[in-house]
Amino acid sequence: MARLGGFEAAPRLAVGVSGGADSLALTLLAHDWAAARGGSVLALTVDHALRPAAAEEAAQVAAWLAARGIAHAVLRWEGAKPASGIQAAARAARHALLAERCRAEGILHLLLAHHRDDQAETVLLRLARGSGVDGLAGMAPVRWDADVRILRPLLDVPHAALEATCRSHGQPWIEDPSNRSPAYARGRLRAAADALAGEGLEAERLCDTARRAGRARAALEELTAGLLARAATLYPEGWIRLDPAPLAAAPEELGLRALARILACVGGAPYAPRAERLERLYEEVRAGLRAGRTLGGCRVAPRRGALAVTREPDAADERLTLVPGGRVWWDRRFTVALPPDAPGPLTVARLGAGGWRRLAAGHPALRALDLPEPARAALPALWKEGDLTGVPALPIPGLGTAANGAARFTPSAPLAGPAFPVVKAGACII
Repeated sequence: MARLGGFEAAPRLAVGVSGGADSLALTLLAHDWAAARGGSVLALTVDHALRPAAAEEAAQVAAWLAARGIAHAVLRWEGAKPASGIQAAARAARHALLAERCRAEGILHLLLAHHRDDQAETVLLRLARGSGVDGLAGMAPVRWDADVRILRPLLDVPHAALEATCRSHGQPWIEDPSNRSPAYARGRLRAAADALAGEGLEAERLCDTARRAGRARAALEELTAGLLARAATLYPEGWIRLDPAPLAAAPEELGLRALARILACVGGAPYAPRAERLERLYEEVRAGLRAGRTLGGCRVAPRRGALAVTREPDAADERLTLVPGGRVWWDRRFTVALPPDAPGPLTVARLGAGGWRRLAAGHPALRALDLPEPARAALPALWKEGDLTGVPALPIPGLGTAANGAARFTPSAPLAGPAFPVVKAGACII
């Protein structure tokens, strides 16, 4: 924990706990660590509602932790589940539920129990998919999210040591049968662990690979951030003015990384565009882009001697319900909030070209705003039964926060942030 740094005097921690040996060991260790410093731990179990036994297992975890005086809460993934990609959807739902509870509790640090064997499996899976330096760096011990700092303090601790920790505390655990299921890639890797180790692909060596790749990734991210500072201007309405000259002059790897960052920031897409499509757009940008292009949920088009990178309006199709006093994260780009005295509930959806014409007709002064048309159309707007009631990202004359709400551009991928951190074998993070 000392290597991860950045804790308040009496640290308040949240721990994601499934009931397995890894997360229960982390919960016990974190509880002892926080209590010794006058702090506390809140254990959080997500019930994905995918297995009949999940609710019973969550209740068992709650009983175990209550006996030890550790606060615990169960978070349930409600609603319809996707027919495909269930593991990825469950991960995303789990992360959202955990982060939202941390925000509600005012907890800044969320601990996850990924360990050395998980890190080794991550490197192998990414190697099999042809990942480059970024993928082979594996999981970072520290990641900054919008509301919480995600910490993985056990990345250099083997699974066997965590089982031993539970046994030493007299703590039973729950075995999840899906961990060994051949239906999942990680289950197949675990079944082949001995054979892989015989070929030199043991966990320790794979984690060393991740550490070295992480070092390279950290350096590349720092250089990319410097390039973005010269080339990109980010506006609060969620679009970027891009000067292509610095990108064209930079080494190709840095230019590609900078362009990918820009698209991820503006587009809010959970995954980067395919390498070949990114490379094709990059070559066009270097050669002097003359016509608009779309990629990664974004539109890239010439504008006044530079390029405007905006959200593709038709792709911003999310519709969310927002109640007075509430807030939502819309289109993975904007945090939209209503004060308690606002009318509601309202629907958050894109402004669209028609909505902009309606807004500008009622408030002609807004026509002076220097916004590219797609950026305007892709803004979050507040709707009530088909009527436009507000556009919280714009200063609408005569409309206060109670009616117009408030919006901040909070993209899932910031344009540039803390470099990919790497835990050194000594006692610090680089």
